[in-house]
Amino acid sequence: MKLDILVFGSHPDDAELGAGATIAKEVAAGKKVGIIDLTRGELGTRGTAEIRDAEATEAAKILGVSLRENLEFADGFFVNDRDHQLAIIRILRKYRPEIVLCNAVEDRHIDHAKGSKLVSDACFLSGLVKIDTKFEGDDNWQDPWRPKQVYHYIQWKNLKPDFVVDVSGYIEKKIEAIHAYSSQFYDPASKEPQTPISSKNFTDSVEYRARDLGRLIGTDHAEGFTVERPVAVASLYHLI
Repeated sequence: MKLDILVFGSHPDDAELGAGATIAKEVAAGKKVGIIDLTRGELGTRGTAEIRDAEATEAAKILGVSLRENLEFADGFFVNDRDHQLAIIRILRKYRPEIVLCNAVEDRHIDHAKGSKLVSDACFLSGLVKIDTKFEGDDNWQDPWRPKQVYHYIQWKNLKPDFVVDVSGYIEKKIEAIHAYSSQFYDPASKEPQTPISSKNFTDSVEYRARDLGRLIGTDHAEGFTVERPVAVASLYHLI
């Protein structure tokens, strides 16, 4: 299966929190979108890896993505080295996305910036013809593939976006997908320990950040992204 967009997250729920409405909008437009979770979030204070597996599956159904897979890297301890890069290169060459979305370049959780750089480096290396890879269970050598663009969504920190996507009409789908992770977010009846993302303030911030970014561009809601290199457009009118 060739994908149009492949979204990477260091943990289950990263993709939804950072780009859930954009994902839902692109799926509604007929684009084939996949999500790759680098870890199972097994070090999370609340819930378990098994619970988060089930939650991620449910969130994927809500967003309507074509696939969701987990590379099962070690939560908190994965590194940007050859083995981890090759695992991502195999995924990139298998699904050949035009666009990759990945974690914030800077954030509160150390895995977010690590995951961001790891995926970005793998996207470059995936285009090199002298790196040979085979996907598990396939005897054929993979062809090189480099996505046209790598964009980074915004997470805990209020980074300044390089561009924003109008997601008016899709914020409800994003919130629904986030609520699929019932073990992680605000629940007044929960007996689990409190975390920075389990407060009502955090859950509310997902909507009011989108509303604020939308305000800046004259729409109801928007999601922001940062870029690694200038984005080319054929006409000034493509920026409207």
